[in-house]
Parts: sequence; C-alpha cells; structure tokens
Amino acid sequence: MGERIKITAGPIVLEAELGDTETAREVIKALPIESTAQTWGDEIYFTIPVQMGRDDTARDVVGMGEIGYWPPGRAFCIFFGPTPASEGNEIRAASAVNIIGRVLGDPTVLKQVKDGDIVRLEKKD
Repeated sequence: MGERIKITAGPIVLEAELGDTETAREVIKALPIESTAQTWGDEIYFTIPVQMGRDDTARDVVGMGEIGYWPPGRAFCIFFGPTPASEGNEIRAASAVNIIGRVLGDPTVLKQVKDGDIVRLEKKD
C-alpha cells in the first residue's frame, strides 16, 4: 500500500497505513499534524491542514478501521464502528469521504478517546 504513520489519540497509540492516492500523499506531506479529537458515534475526526476535493475513492459506507478524509470539514476521520448515520451494522460517514488508509491492529481501542483529546499524526520511524 503506502506509508505507515503513528496515530496518538489521548491515551491510545496506533499504527496506520496510508495508501497511494493524491489525498493520502497530501496528508503525508503535512505531517506532523496535531489537532483536537471530536467523536461522532464510533468515529474520531479532526481538522487537518489539507484541502482536497472528493476523489474516485469517495464513499459514504466504510469498513472497520478505515481512514477517510472528509472534504467539507477538511477532516481526518477514523472509523471503528457505527455512527449516528449508520443503518443496521454498517459504518456510515456523515457524507462521502476519500478513503486514504486503514488502521493496523484493533481500531476499537479508539472507544477510549474522548472529545477534546489531543491527536497527533506523524511518520512512523
């Protein structure tokens, strides 16, 4: 796939892999990034200094552990379960996100992250 990054969100440290898409490359160029976590159901999202439009990976329904970029909010989104927009067991974003990568390991540990926690994205050593 692409480049590995480290995500520190409140008490949680995870590794993720970003794909080889234009949006993912722009995120990698902007690293390191520090922001404030917001939660929406089982999704963490936060504003990042990247401005991109929707691309051909964009979709509303995502998979467990997928990472998306939400163009309307210039937000990095990590999905680990249903959101308020979900129907049944699906994981649904508020609107289409560009799929830029996925968490390596168990993304459900992100349930421990609270609104207002500091989130840091950096290149993996």
